[in-house]
Order: sequence, then C-alpha cells, then structure tokens
Amino acid sequence: MTDEAPSVSLTQTIARGLACKCPRCGEGKLYDGFINLRPNCERCGLDYAFIDTGDGPAIFIIMIAGAIVVGAALVVEVKYQPPFWIHAALWLPLILATTLLPLRSMKSLLIALQFHHKASEGQLIVRKPK
Repeated sequence: MTDEAPSVSLTQTIARGLACKCPRCGEGKLYDGFINLRPNCERCGLDYAFIDTGDGPAIFIIMIAGAIVVGAALVVEVKYQPPFWIHAALWLPLILATTLLPLRSMKSLLIALQFHHKASEGQLIVRKPK
C-alpha cells in the first residue's frame, strides 16, 4: 500500500468512502460496475490491489437491515395481524432496499478506512521454543 501524501482526517476519509471515491485523492472513481472495483484510480494512479474487504460490508448490511425489517415486521404483526401475503408484499421490497442500496457505499467506506488506517493482512509470529 502506498502512503498518503497529504494528511487526511478521519472525517474526510469517511466522506470519500461514502461518496465511492478513491481513498487517497478523493476524486477518482472506485467502481467499474455496481460493486466491481477498478484496477486503479484514474486520477492519482493508486493501485487498488491492496483492497480486501471480504464479507465485512455484507455482514454490516445484513445486521442493520435485519434489525430494521424484523422490528418493523414484528410491530405490524402485533398491531394489525395481516395475512402472510401482506407481509411478503411489504417486507420483500424493504429487504431489497435496505440491503442492495447501501452495499456499495458500505464497501467503499470499509475500503477507505482500510486505506486510512493502513490495515493489511494479519501475520503470525512464530516463536522458537526455548
């Protein structure tokens, strides 16, 4: 990973992440498609090979969306007791909206934070026996 030239605050890093911009310069696009990353930044040339978000964005989104949808479904069930087809008609679109819409921003936010904190793959320290 290359070092940042100018010092960037955590607030700027978060803003760059949520805007889906390059974590170093804040101007270049991060994505080539919906969630497919570009190979590098078209502005500053930062190589995006260091990026490894894994399942992090999906896990955060699942937890947040699950809390919203399950909470809303419980309130509606207890208060109105609608038939199951009403539940399906209400919650399937909400599930899609709360999972797909924020996924891109969450992934780029985690990428920006990874770059800001210079996070890299963990390494084991092997100790020799005495």
